[in-house]
Amino acid sequence: MLVKTTVCTRNVLLSAALLAAAIGLSPIQLAHAATATVTTQQVIATARVNDFTGPEWLKGSWRKSAGLSIPATAANKAAFRKGAQVRTGDGQVRTIKVIYYSGAHMSLMLSGATLNASKNGHPKTVAALGTTSVANGKPPVSSSDQVSSTSAHSTAINNYTNNDWLNGVWRKSAGFSIPASNVNRSAFKVGSSVKLADGQLRKINAVYVSGKNMSVMLSGAALNGKLGHPNKLFSSNATAAPSEPTAPVVTPPSNNASSTPLTTALNAFNGGDFVNGVYNTSKFVGVSVKATAENKAAFHKGAKIRFFDGQVRTIKLIYHSGGNMTVMVDGGPINGKAVGYPRTLSVSSTGFSSTSPGVGDTPAAGNAVPEIPINLVGINLAGAEFGADVGLPGVYLKQYIYPGEADFKRYAERNLKLVRLPFRWERIQPRLNGELNSVELRRMLTTLDHAKKYNMQVILDMHNYYRYHGKMIGSNEVPVSAFADAWRRIAQKVASHPAVYGYGLMNEPHTTNGKWPTAALAAAKSIRSIDAEKWVVIAGDRWSSAFHWPSYNTQLVKDPWMRDPNNNLMFEAHLYFDKDYSGYYTNRYEKYDPMIGVVRAKPFVEWLNRYRLRGFIGEHGAPDFSPSAVVAMDNMLKYLGQHCIPSTYWAAGPWWGDYPLSLDVKSGKPRPQLPILQKHAANKSCGAVGPLR
Repeated sequence: MLVKTTVCTRNVLLSAALLAAAIGLSPIQLAHAATATVTTQQVIATARVNDFTGPEWLKGSWRKSAGLSIPATAANKAAFRKGAQVRTGDGQVRTIKVIYYSGAHMSLMLSGATLNASKNGHPKTVAALGTTSVANGKPPVSSSDQVSSTSAHSTAINNYTNNDWLNGVWRKSAGFSIPASNVNRSAFKVGSSVKLADGQLRKINAVYVSGKNMSVMLSGAALNGKLGHPNKLFSSNATAAPSEPTAPVVTPPSNNASSTPLTTALNAFNGGDFVNGVYNTSKFVGVSVKATAENKAAFHKGAKIRFFDGQVRTIKLIYHSGGNMTVMVDGGPINGKAVGYPRTLSVSSTGFSSTSPGVGDTPAAGNAVPEIPINLVGINLAGAEFGADVGLPGVYLKQYIYPGEADFKRYAERNLKLVRLPFRWERIQPRLNGELNSVELRRMLTTLDHAKKYNMQVILDMHNYYRYHGKMIGSNEVPVSAFADAWRRIAQKVASHPAVYGYGLMNEPHTTNGKWPTAALAAAKSIRSIDAEKWVVIAGDRWSSAFHWPSYNTQLVKDPWMRDPNNNLMFEAHLYFDKDYSGYYTNRYEKYDPMIGVVRAKPFVEWLNRYRLRGFIGEHGAPDFSPSAVVAMDNMLKYLGQHCIPSTYWAAGPWWGDYPLSLDVKSGKPRPQLPILQKHAANKSCGAVGPLR
C-alpha cells in the first residue's frame, strides 16, 4: 500500500494513487485545441460515461483536461477511435486525440477545453459520430446496455465449472449462466426463444437473477457442456416451436460460480426477540440478514446454514421486511451472544460435508491436521523501501532501514512467521543490467539470516510500482529484459537461502498500458531458470486491487505457462476497506460493513477458482481508530482461511511513528489489530496454498 509517513514511499504517488483508485490511468495533460464542428455526420454509437468521482475525476470527466471515461466494450473500442469525432452530453463536438485503455475501461482524451462534468459526466452519454447511414431513419443501436427489438442478440456464457456447472451449462437440466447485464435481462425473458451454438432452438422456461449473473432455464433435456463457454448464447425472434418438449421448471441453480458456501453477516439487531441478529421465541428460532440479491438467491427453504461455532441448521421459512430478511431454521434455541453479530454464518444449498473448525482455532477433534501446515497469516516488515520521496538510492539509517533481529524475534514469538519484505530495485541494482550492489545485498542477506534464526518465511517484495527511477518497465529507458535481468541476478544470490519463501516480482503495478503481463512472464521465467522450487509471486495490475482483479488481470494468465501448476506460482492481490480502496483511511468516522473485506476479496478468490490458481493477499490493513474495520478484517481473514489463502498485514517494522495501521508505534500502546491476526495465525488446517484443487 502507499506509505503515509515522511519516510515512506507513497506520498510522492498520492495523486497517481487516487487516480488509480478510479480506473488506473496515468495523469496526462493535453494541449487544448479548438472545438471541432460537423454537420453531416451521424451517430454510430453511444456509450454511457462511467460513474468515477475522485480527486482526478468528476462523474467520469477528467478534471485536468478534456476527457471522458467509458466502458471498454468491443462495440466502444470499434466506434471510439483516435481521430474520430464525438458529441458530448451538452451537444459539443470534439475530436478524440488519445485513447487510454485500463482493464475494463477506456479514457477518451478530447480536443478543446476541460468539460463541464455536470453537463457531460455520468449519467450522460457520449456519442461517436461517423458517416454510416441510418436505416429507415432510425437511430443506430447504442453500444451501451440496450438491445434491438428486431435483431438477434448474443451474449458470452459464463466460464463456470464445478459440481453444478460445466462451462456455464447447468448439469442437472437445460440451462445456461450468463452475465445479468441490462441488455441480457431485456433479451432473455421467459417465453422467448434462444438459439444454441449447435443451432437448436429452445424456449426459456424460467430466469433467475443472482447478483451479477443470471440463469436462463430452457425447455428440453439437459445440455452438453460443449455448448457452453467459450460459445455464445443467442436470443432469437424465431416463431418456430422448440425442437424438444417442454421440461418442468427446476429449482434455480446458484450463480456464485463456485460450490463454496456463501458467507454473510448477521444484522446487528437487539431488542424484543432479537439478540445480535439471532431470533428466539417459543415457536421459532432464526437469524436476520440483509435482503441482498446474493442472500435472496442463497437462502431458501431446505438450504443449510452453519454458525460460527460449527452447528448446522436447516432453513424452514423466510420472511422479507424491507431491506432485511428473517431466516427461520429448525432445532432448539440459538445463543445470540455466542454466534450472533459481528460474527458471520455460511449458507449452502447442498449442505456441509463436515463441521469446520472456528477460524483462528486449531481444527476440532477428529479433523486431521496437515503434516506440514502452511503459515496463513503474516506481516509486512517495512523499512527497506522507505525514502523514495527524498530521492533514490538514499542514505541507509537516514532515509531507510532494514528490519533487525529484534523485529523478527518479536513476531516469531507472536506466531506471525510469514514475512513480506519490501525493498527497492534502484538500491539493489543501481545500474540496469549491472551487478548488484554488494553492500545492499549484504543487508538483504543479513535480514534473511534473522528470519532463518527464528524459522520465518520471507517473500522478497520489489516495491517499485512497475517503475525504475520513475520510468515504466517496457519503455525504451527500462526494457522488460532489464527487469528480468534484475530478478535473475537476485535469485542467483538468494535462491539457496533457507529463509526465502518466494519472489514478489513487483509491488502494485499500475498504469502499465497493458504491458505488465509480458514483463511478469519474462521475470518469472528468469527466476525459474535459477530456482525451480520457491514461489514466484505475481501481483496484479491496478494497484493489485482484489476487488477489481477480474477486470484488469485476465491477460495476466493468457500464456499457458502462467497457468501451469508445476511452475509454483502465487498471484498477489491487495485489499483495504476504505471508500477509494487505497488504505489511506482519511475519513476517521467512516463505519465499515462487517463483510466488506469478504465482498472485496471474493472477485479475486473466484478468479483463482476459475483458473485453478493459487493466491496471496500481500497487503491488507485496518486503522486502530476504527473498531468496525477491525471486525471487517476478522471476517475477511476467516474467509481467506476457508480458502487456504495466506496474507500479510500492512504493516510492522521500525520507523512507523504512530501510523494508525502499524503494529509497531512510537507510543507503544496496544494494537487492536494484533489479537485478530494472532487468532487467525493459529489456524493450521491448510497444508497447501489455495484455492487450487
